[in-house]
Amino acid sequence: MTDYAKLDAWIDAHFDEEVQFLQQLVQVPTDTPPGNNAPHAERTAELLKDFGLDAEKHAVPAQEVKDYGLESITNLIVRRKYGNEGRTVALNAHGDVVPPGEGWTHDPYGGEIADGSLYGRAAAVSKSDFASFTFALRALEAVAKPTKGSVELHFTYDEEFGGILGPGWLLEKGLTKPDLMIAAGFSYEVVTAHNGCLQMEVTVHGKMAHAAVPATGIDALQGAVKILNALYAQNTLYQQVTSKVEGITHPYLNVGRIEGGTNTNVVPGKVVFKLDRRMIPEENPVEVEAAIRKVIADAAAESAGITVEIKRLLLANSMKPLAGNKPLVDAIQKHGGELFGEPIKAMGTPLYTDVRLYVEAGIPGVIYGAGPRTVLESHAKRSDERVVLEDLRRATKVIARTLSDLLA
Repeated sequence: MTDYAKLDAWIDAHFDEEVQFLQQLVQVPTDTPPGNNAPHAERTAELLKDFGLDAEKHAVPAQEVKDYGLESITNLIVRRKYGNEGRTVALNAHGDVVPPGEGWTHDPYGGEIADGSLYGRAAAVSKSDFASFTFALRALEAVAKPTKGSVELHFTYDEEFGGILGPGWLLEKGLTKPDLMIAAGFSYEVVTAHNGCLQMEVTVHGKMAHAAVPATGIDALQGAVKILNALYAQNTLYQQVTSKVEGITHPYLNVGRIEGGTNTNVVPGKVVFKLDRRMIPEENPVEVEAAIRKVIADAAAESAGITVEIKRLLLANSMKPLAGNKPLVDAIQKHGGELFGEPIKAMGTPLYTDVRLYVEAGIPGVIYGAGPRTVLESHAKRSDERVVLEDLRRATKVIARTLSDLLA
């Protein structure tokens, strides 16, 4: 048997154990908001200890987390050093997820298996890669027994809010500085670039009044409608701006939440909505934010008495490929093509991820892990999120083989 075949065989022999590990991770909720994620980190560390892997627990100070709008964050680092020479390769996956929402046919925290897939919130994005990365590391140590380089597992809990208190915090505190990194992703492509994301909260102020005498008030909802129409018109124009990165199309805008008013018989005095603006890698985030603010201000000015407050919630830069990512791309394409039986394209994605924080720190990184061809297939952020177990098995083998190559 080749070394690759031995790695594959070890993963096959321990795959039931890997699936059980993932089930146990899915069964501990990490809904963000509210973002009480420290208990999941504690549970993950317990499970890792059973495998002989000691996880450093790096708790972000409580006040810092609270000011950020979350409840608790403990980030984990597992360090495995094999020799003084060679690269340090980090594997990062995030445990925080959006709440499950409605429409599930399986328990979102059950980790149930049906028709070859494991169901649950974060089963695909990205607790599946807690499992793939952990078992790839275990296979590497059991079979390849590297004598140089290092591997680090980074399990973090701030992707939904932008990563600043996840990988960003670990990097800022000097707790890690790997040479290369792979972040949680899907199995049929290796992602080298991704969109940026600007999220804003817009509060539209009017003046409450009794619905029987509406002229005595200023309708904040009518003002908000004008602003929303202006934003949606802008969204149509974005389709004329195209990216040169394969897998990324054009910028777009979504208003994902809106609330306001006090009762049916009251002229609404306040309306709040939250928007999400995806930025292609070619765009300048400062210019994008300034343009959005101007669209909102100009539309608000059309309604007498209407005022607006605009609060930035998140600014995640796009990820641009660093030249040093070639060893990662080459290894993943080689092994992915062999194990999945089809070419693994290097391309961009419209998602935004934590990887950009590593890249901004000068660490070449790519996105690759366990999952289907598209976000839609995974049901990420929707009901019945799932990961196909055969994808999990094969992706674990790809990562194990890739680590073996990088540390050789």
